[in-house]
Amino acid sequence: MCMMMSRILYSGDSYGFGVLLEVGSRFPFLIKHGHACTGDGPWLPVSREHLGQCRHLEKVKQNVKHEQIIILASETSFTVNEVEALFDLFKKLSTAIVDDGFIHKEEFRLALVGSSIKQNLFADRVFDMFDIKGNGVIEFEEFVRSLSIFHPNAPKEEKIAFAFRLFGLRQTGYIERDELKEMVLAILTESDVTVSDDVVESMVNKTLMDADSKGDGKIDEEEWKEFVEKYPFLLRMMTLPYLKDITLAFPSFVLHTQVEDNK
Repeated sequence: MCMMMSRILYSGDSYGFGVLLEVGSRFPFLIKHGHACTGDGPWLPVSREHLGQCRHLEKVKQNVKHEQIIILASETSFTVNEVEALFDLFKKLSTAIVDDGFIHKEEFRLALVGSSIKQNLFADRVFDMFDIKGNGVIEFEEFVRSLSIFHPNAPKEEKIAFAFRLFGLRQTGYIERDELKEMVLAILTESDVTVSDDVVESMVNKTLMDADSKGDGKIDEEEWKEFVEKYPFLLRMMTLPYLKDITLAFPSFVLHTQVEDNK
């Protein structure tokens, strides 16, 4: 994602709420400037928990087989060449702090917000979404499958579902008022945007007024789909045009491919 490019759109007159989470906005930064997370430079501080994870994993190296790449290409929106290029990017991210073949939360934070130790609700929430197995690290397959949702060719339904789960911090099957407010505050803070408490409350209230058609004080998945259909600009955050150009950013791996793309 592009460095601190999260955009916040607010229109009190038309929509009441226009928080655009440019979730993908940081990935273009990693794709274009992958060398920023190569692991070169001073060793960064890691938590005791992180070190424990590393010992548990015993620095296992992930050997991505060609068959796995073909399967990932067939089951995602990426071509074989794009999956190969993503592996090049994954290697850079997963060696930023500890070279063990996995992306740890500290490495993910480093890539998204420029700090491995600074707590960040937004970055941590996206990490949890990418960590499909819930084992505290992102494996290559998880990385590809999660990024595929942001591909321009990915089905809209997948994008809507991912965005819904992103806001549902406590995973109750709803987006509740306090969760919505937490995410709005996190995005504002991350983007160095300062607004009054009244403005934040107004954004949250107007969003619920628009989206909560059942009037129960929370947004379910059906209401979320209707809300996004009403305001489709909210899904812009879920598409990264740069993902179609990833083979240009990381050509070295692709140059050695033995498979022609069919997509």
